[in-house]
Amino acid sequence: MAQRQRKGTPPRQAGGNNTIFYIVLGVIALAGVIAIAYALSGGGARSAATEPIDLQASTAQEIYQQATPVKLGNDNAPAKIVEFADFQCPACGAFALGIKPRLLPYIERGDAQLVYYDFPLGGSHVHAFLAARAARCGGEQELEGVDYWTMHDKLYQEQASWSLEQNAADDFVGYAEEIGLDRRAFERCLNSDRFADVVSANRLLGEQLGVRSTPTVLINNRQVGGRSVQEMGTQLIQILEEIVGTGGGPAR
Repeated sequence: MAQRQRKGTPPRQAGGNNTIFYIVLGVIALAGVIAIAYALSGGGARSAATEPIDLQASTAQEIYQQATPVKLGNDNAPAKIVEFADFQCPACGAFALGIKPRLLPYIERGDAQLVYYDFPLGGSHVHAFLAARAARCGGEQELEGVDYWTMHDKLYQEQASWSLEQNAADDFVGYAEEIGLDRRAFERCLNSDRFADVVSANRLLGEQLGVRSTPTVLINNRQVGGRSVQEMGTQLIQILEEIVGTGGGPAR
């Protein structure tokens, strides 16, 4: 005997559960597409390389070939200033902001070339490797008036701020936008492993050459000493003057 249908209750239709199932499945699929699109656009979980990677290099020559410095100045300059530096190192910041500007007249005249190698120390300098990659990500856009050195200087100028952050990547993206870089392109570069091999090779080359601290500065293969960055800068300028033949007098 058929049961009486309750008043106001619509009759149950066959296949109703399947309809609900397919609706839920469609919502899940749509959410997945949105998540993938968000990740590809630079959002979502990050996979940025934040520490040195293993390199397929077994000899000093192979390491040298993989290492890639950033150069400022003429390759034919009589004075080659080589710097191994860590973006999270306060002394490196003092060198970049206090000594490098004093070198620019020599570089612009063609008397000197600055050759910069990344040497992220690790340990408490947890953001140094990512910062080195950030500078290179900034340099790859090749915009007029904005290059590697623009981001290099910005990172050192803001060092006291981002060094204390738990997630410095957000700061780096903000700096990139401030100096005029394409934010999305920079973020895609930073949130990848791009330049991780180069930064790792630079550090490994420094280790092979006996670098143990930063900044380590050499001029024409002669290491520059000093108990402070200021003393190092004074000695560097004196040697530079000797090389370019001004006898320690005023810059030409």
